[in-house]
Amino acid sequence: MSVIALHLYPVKSLGGVSVGHSAVDPCGLTGDRRWAVVDENGAKVTAREVHLMLGLRAEPAEHGGIRLVGRDGGVATVDPPRDAPPVTVSFSGQDAARPAGREADDWLSARMGRPVRLVWQDDEAHRPIRPEMGGLVGDTSSLADAAPLHVTTQASLGRLNEWLAESDVEPLGHDRFRPNVVLDGHEPFAEDDWREVRIGAVAFRYTMTCDRCVMTTIDRQTLATAKEPIATLARHRRWEGATWFGIRLTPMLPLAPGAALSVGDEVVADEASS
Repeated sequence: MSVIALHLYPVKSLGGVSVGHSAVDPCGLTGDRRWAVVDENGAKVTAREVHLMLGLRAEPAEHGGIRLVGRDGGVATVDPPRDAPPVTVSFSGQDAARPAGREADDWLSARMGRPVRLVWQDDEAHRPIRPEMGGLVGDTSSLADAAPLHVTTQASLGRLNEWLAESDVEPLGHDRFRPNVVLDGHEPFAEDDWREVRIGAVAFRYTMTCDRCVMTTIDRQTLATAKEPIATLARHRRWEGATWFGIRLTPMLPLAPGAALSVGDEVVADEASS
């Protein structure tokens, strides 16, 4: 089994980029989901409510900064606001972040059609992973929903697309699920039973299988919403009142200096004992 794709999403809920190599830190792929959009009161704004966010893209830039790219061709480069006084935000486990500033706020607000602010999780932030989501003492996360690293597999997507074909639905790509890492070479949904995973030289611990939300139903090109893949997952992968696809991992500490993942890395998974 090996890595066939890596994806970075520097800003939570915005489009991201594919990369061939990424450093790893305790929060996952370095630079992933370290930025987020909030409203004037500090409440998070996501593509679940504002689908237009998926039509914007964030790319990593120098020194931890980002480059925002709009569908209109507009571009804004934002540096980490390391000296900006923190503002109040309402992320689970994190109540403050540093504001990017008026220029970035105005750029996003104009393209989202509502007043918003861009904030950054600084290098000193420690956002714990909640115990009910598999977190242990010392675990830390970016601004991702539940844990640092989101993984999907080609085998599982293939099985989902077989189910979709039974209803004459066009196949979907991994982009509907926004994974950081895509793997090949395993049985469909075998990842549900993994407990420790070594990707290249980096060891990770399973935290949870991913429950899926309305974001997976948004077409990445048209931004229109339909019923799939939630309707099909509900027939085949529904328990505890939710639908499930993909898993979340967290790095096992301490990380070795220079920890990184690359496309082509070998992957070895240890399953839960029966």
